[in-house]
Parts: sequence; structure tokens; C-alpha cells
Amino acid sequence: MSEIISKESKIAVLCGGLSSEAEVSRRSGKGCYDALQRLGYKNTELVEVDQNIGTKLKQGGFEYAYNALHGKYGEDGCIQGLLEILQIPYTGCGVMASAICMNKEYTKKILSTCKDIPLAKSVFVRKGEDITEMTKDLKFPVITKPVSEGSSFGMTKVNSRQELASAYSDAVKYNDDVLIEEFIDGVFVTVGVLEKDGKNFATEILEIRPKNEWYDFEAKYTPGMSEFILPANLSKELTKQVKEISVKAHELTGCRGVSRVDFMISNDGIPYVIEINTSPGMTATSDLPAQSKVMGISYDDLVQIILNGAGLNK
Repeated sequence: MSEIISKESKIAVLCGGLSSEAEVSRRSGKGCYDALQRLGYKNTELVEVDQNIGTKLKQGGFEYAYNALHGKYGEDGCIQGLLEILQIPYTGCGVMASAICMNKEYTKKILSTCKDIPLAKSVFVRKGEDITEMTKDLKFPVITKPVSEGSSFGMTKVNSRQELASAYSDAVKYNDDVLIEEFIDGVFVTVGVLEKDGKNFATEILEIRPKNEWYDFEAKYTPGMSEFILPANLSKELTKQVKEISVKAHELTGCRGVSRVDFMISNDGIPYVIEINTSPGMTATSDLPAQSKVMGISYDDLVQIILNGAGLNK
């Protein structure tokens, strides 16, 4: 895999951070750091992100940043804005796309401008609004989601209206604003979008069958709690459609370099976009490395492809 960035460059792998996903980020960061070392980028350092990150980056003299952060401040445009001010090229999506995609409601607003992208029916509930009134036209079960959170934190499947208040209370522990979305009964799939030679392309589609009722935090990060099917057990036509929608969603929201688009494919074969992740997990059990491996892209090659995006952004 050819590289754009000199092997002598000083690279900061940003991990940890101030979000509820800090520990997952540390695991992603360690994996990316080890891969960069194997690839020959010996001046790479693993940098724990905290409130002093600006000082650390300035004093460290870093030429590039490899973003392995997840969640608030790392995936929402904040760290991207800081890196722009410091004029340090970085991997992944820019300020605008990161901010948009971190917010599930605004992601849906933008995607809804394209008639070819199916979206589940939902309502956006701001703090203080009447959830009973707001959800009167939704069919149960529904999923309650903090509008700007990842890794399924604060998410609950709600089977009846009687359970809604409790689930809503769990969600607002993470964000004041909550997205309540009709639950799509069907198959969960996810597909990565990468960039090579200036063109975006979709990875193989990963079908995930969780041992739990749905793909929650435990199912995502506990080995053995989900069955991974690669490539997904979809028809040729549906496979093509999902890949095309993934790239379209990536581009429509202004993503660059890397993203991962999650879908629920309903029992009648409609692929509903659920969300776009602009800083996909890179742990040993994460989706993107598995999707890439099936295409013949090793973990180290994947890290190189993502790193190359920082070189193009300089």
C-alpha cells in the first residue's frame, strides 16, 4: 500500500478523550499506533487527549494527527477545529461533516433531501417537550437515542408507551435532545466508505446478528456476543443498492477519508440508513477492519489508507 506521508513524519495518534467512549478510543488508538509502527512510521506517538491537548500538540511539534477518538469532542468537529487552528493535517472527516454526522437529527435532515435514501420515521424531542404528544404518530416498538452519542450509550428499545418515560430518562443523561425512531424489524448491516486515488468506495457489507435483542453496547464490544457475516447475506441487487446509498450518504454529508454507514434492512427489503459514523472503531472487534479484511485490505493497509487522507488534506 503506497504512502503519501513521509515515514519520518511526526504523527500524533489521538485517543482517549473526554467522552463516554474514551476507553473504546484507547483501544482503537493502540491498534492504530501499533500498525503505524509496523508500517515504519517510527516517529508516531500515542497521545492521550485531555483539556491540555492544544498544549501537547504545540509542544510536541507534530506534523500530522491520526484521529482515533470517538464520541463528544473527538467526533463532533471540536478536535477537528482545534487541529485546523493549529494547522495540523488530520485523518478523517472535517469540522462540518463531523458536527453534522454526530447529530443524528441533523444527519437525517440532510439525508432526507435525497429521495433515494430511505429513513425510519422519527421525532426529535428537545428538553422540556411533551414526549407523549411528540410520539403520538409513531408506531411501537421504538428506539430512544441521545441525539449526539455513540456506541449505543443511552439507547433503549421501547416496546410499549408505558416504557417510554423511563427510556427517555436514560437517554437525557447523555444529551438534552433525544431522537425517538420507529424500530425497524429486520437485519442490521454496516458498510465502510474509504477514499483511494480521489474516489470514494464502499467496503464489503457486514451483517451483524447480535445475541441480544438488538445491537447494544454489550453486543458491539464483547467478543462472542454477535455473529458477523461477511459478506452480508443479501441479494446482488440489494448489495449494490446499499453500497451506492453508503457512498451517496458519505458525500451528501460532506464526509472525507473514512466513514461507516449503518443500516437496518426491513423484512420487506428496504435499507434504512440509521446513522453515519465519521470516526469508526478500530479495535480488534470493530466493524471497519473486518469489512476491509474481506476485501483483501489488512488492518495495517487500512490504517495506511486512512493516514493517506491526512496527507491529501495538507
